[in-house]
Amino acid sequence: MSKETKIEIKSLTIEGRNAVLEAFRSGKPVDKLFVLDGCQDGPVRTIVREAKKHDTILNFVSKERLDQLSETGKHQGVIAHAAAYEYSEIEDMFALAEKRGEDPFFILLDNIEDPHNLGAIIRTANLAGAHGVIIPKRRAVGLTATVAKTSAGALNYTPVAKVTNLAKTMEELKARGLWFVCADMGGESMYRMNLTGPIGLVIGNEGEGVSRLVKEKCDFVASIPMKGDIDSLNASVAAGVLAYEIVRQRG
Repeated sequence: MSKETKIEIKSLTIEGRNAVLEAFRSGKPVDKLFVLDGCQDGPVRTIVREAKKHDTILNFVSKERLDQLSETGKHQGVIAHAAAYEYSEIEDMFALAEKRGEDPFFILLDNIEDPHNLGAIIRTANLAGAHGVIIPKRRAVGLTATVAKTSAGALNYTPVAKVTNLAKTMEELKARGLWFVCADMGGESMYRMNLTGPIGLVIGNEGEGVSRLVKEKCDFVASIPMKGDIDSLNASVAAGVLAYEIVRQRG
């Protein structure tokens, strides 16, 4: 890992009023803000206002919880969790596909909560030639230090976009020519499906799979043949198997 990457990772947890306010005003992508519940003084109100302006997830918590989260012991009632890397825009993904002269290939993740899974999927996305990864804003892990480390450098090359509503984003992408396939045990075998053309591969949550609303937006449901005694694959492994079937069919 490069020295520069280590610096970015160390800056993930930002504590103290001035430091947090400066993070917002400098445009640093802040995923979550933890604020002492009931604190109403001016500087904290300003920070909360900035958080709302940047659509940051706000959590009002007890002093005990802030003390647990704090690395310095000097949080002054506010702790921010910033992304390890800058998020990209979906337009960056289309631009990358166009630059390569390829049909768009995006991987969409429905509430992946394990940072190791997200990092592994970003790594696979890069190696499989996907043009980007799309994750939802809520109930999902963001670009944390663990994600950056697990991606083994892929985060430097693979765009990751964060969206408010995954189902709505899929509708917008459909209007631009993409079709969607999601991974689910009840689907048709991936080996019998045509996975070519502009495609979005949707991978669900580690425990519950793809949510109903997102599944309804998918054009097809693909299953991975299982020959063993257990009935499911880890989310990142499932993403890898399906991504490489897409690679095989494209090739």
